[in-house]
Amino acid sequence: MRILATDLPDVFIIEMRVFSDDRGFIKELWNAPRYLNQGLGVPSVQTNFSRSRKGVVRGLHYQEPHGQGKLVTVVAGEVFDVAVDIRKGSPTFGRWTGTLLTGDNHHQLWIPPGFAHGFSVLSEQADFIYQCTAPYDPNCEHAIRWNDPAIGIDWKVSDPIIAKKDMAAPLLSEARVLPPYYPLPPLIVTNGKHPG
Repeated sequence: MRILATDLPDVFIIEMRVFSDDRGFIKELWNAPRYLNQGLGVPSVQTNFSRSRKGVVRGLHYQEPHGQGKLVTVVAGEVFDVAVDIRKGSPTFGRWTGTLLTGDNHHQLWIPPGFAHGFSVLSEQADFIYQCTAPYDPNCEHAIRWNDPAIGIDWKVSDPIIAKKDMAAPLLSEARVLPPYYPLPPLIVTNGKHPG
């Protein structure tokens, strides 16, 4: 397992351990002692599975209070996965980072609490797993607009399919409930910055 830095100091790409032979492969989606050893000592209390079709953009979602950290894995297909720093007072407030997650590249994205999360589907279909550090709470659910021009995310899809709820989300500058900034403990980066 290797941990790679992204453009945002608290968001990381994790290259999973994969064991393969001529029969196929098995990979560790989560190994608490191994992840704890790298500094990712957060509990996984809820695991979600979603399937989306090509062109779907989901996000940008977050919870406040009771923020969720998410460890994101694509098991089939391709998505462009995005995290936006929305912590009031953060030195990287309003900045985003994104990476390609596929069933074949064996990468995960770690998005800590205090970040909005979203993704776009680039393949015909994508199967997506995310492990959360806090359970979903509909009373804490919030979103910011997926196409906020002040953030400027390139979702890599030409004709996005967006839920009505996501279309109606406020711009970041209009959001009334945002998480506070507090420094997060560093992860142990084992191989520098991700080249993508």
